Order: sequence, then C-alpha cells, then structure tokens
Amino acid sequence: MTKTQSTVAAERLLRRQDREAAIAQYEAAKVSQREKSSRLRMLRLAKQAADGKVAEKAAADRAAAKRKPRTKASVPRRGGGVVQT
Repeated sequence: MTKTQSTVAAERLLRRQDREAAIAQYEAAKVSQREKSSRLRMLRLAKQAADGKVAEKAAADRAAAKRKPRTKASVPRRGGGVVQT
C-alpha cells in the first residue's frame, strides 16, 4: 500500500498547519502570561508602597506620641473621667 504524492503532500500540509497553530497558541499563551505577571507585579508594588506609607505614618505617630509630654490634665482618673486642674 503506497501513498500517492498528493496524499503525502496533503499530510505534509496538515502537519505544517498543525505546527503553525501550535506555535501561535504557544506564543499567545506566553504573551498572556507576561501581561498577567506584569499586572500582578504592578499591584504588588502598589500594595507595598501603600503599606510602606501606612507604616511610616504609624512610626511618625508613635514618635510624636513619645515626644508629647503628658500633662496633669490629661491623666485619666480611675473612674474613667479626666482630672481637670
């Protein structure tokens, strides 16, 4: 059982088309993955920047609270009120 030249040519054409389709799918998946990674990287960097700002503000607030002396008027009473002098 021998194949004719036209059958062989048709099989080669189908294999080439399949190969080109597979390469196109691979390239599309690679581009999609790159875009997804880029978007996630931007989100991560934005979150880290926001977290850094929150941490800096909290540190500044703690430092300001340490520098601020407590006055007698701001000392809480045992009953829950504030002593007014």
